[in-house]
Amino acid sequence: MSWLDNRVVLVTGGASGLGRAVVRRFVEEGASVGILDVSADGLADLSDEFGDSVVTSTGDVTRLSDNEDAVERTVDAFGKLDVFVGNAGVFDDNVTIAELPDDDEAIADSFRDLFEINVLGYLLGAKAALPELVETNGRMVFTASGASFEPDGGGSLYVPSKHAIAGIVRQLAFELSPSVSVNAVAPGYVPTNLSGIESLEREEGGVLDESEFDPSVHPAGIVPTPADYTGAYVLLASEENSRPMTGTIVRADLGRNVRGIGNVSGRALEFVTDGVDTA
Repeated sequence: MSWLDNRVVLVTGGASGLGRAVVRRFVEEGASVGILDVSADGLADLSDEFGDSVVTSTGDVTRLSDNEDAVERTVDAFGKLDVFVGNAGVFDDNVTIAELPDDDEAIADSFRDLFEINVLGYLLGAKAALPELVETNGRMVFTASGASFEPDGGGSLYVPSKHAIAGIVRQLAFELSPSVSVNAVAPGYVPTNLSGIESLEREEGGVLDESEFDPSVHPAGIVPTPADYTGAYVLLASEENSRPMTGTIVRADLGRNVRGIGNVSGRALEFVTDGVDTA
């Protein structure tokens, strides 16, 4: 028996990257999965790969109606909804505040574009899924980040947006208890290219690829794959294995929180780890 047998899950941003790895792992664990994503091509690939185990919805997480449609399609296909996974997100390519455009409207556009996907999208998905989750005493699982706790995991827009996810998890856990459990996974480095935001002219996101990642800077000492993070999502989606947990953020950050922040003050100052001195 697998951990998610007979569970029905809806994943946003599930057509690529970490979201796609989560979908694949959930299907392997016995779940039926609905997927909401803007990429029709990516969703078609998932349908080809997983057949009747998935149902897809092409839509925008920043629209309540698209989230509601994805919930409806998932429930129509599989009869219920046990778990909502809020995962869709975009990156700011580590843009600093000095690098933001010198224009009120351009800064506002950049802020709005990123926060609408990374924060509002989670809230709208949670709102759309809530009535069905109340019926099943279900679970919400969000993708947080190491940047939900520390700087230097993104830029001056991305890091605050991921801090906001920590607030969403705690507040919704408080509001929805005991009917719905609310938790999150906070991955560290994920070797996948997050989308950027057009208003910053950084559409590719700028995430380091695997060849540029130095595993020696983290205590875990590995180069992770997206699949390496999926076990934490399975844990939080499984009522039997995480029943006492709500308001919890599982930090899967390669040990960064143990090591401490490696670069401060303009990313130029390095801590000396032998305890003798600091630069």
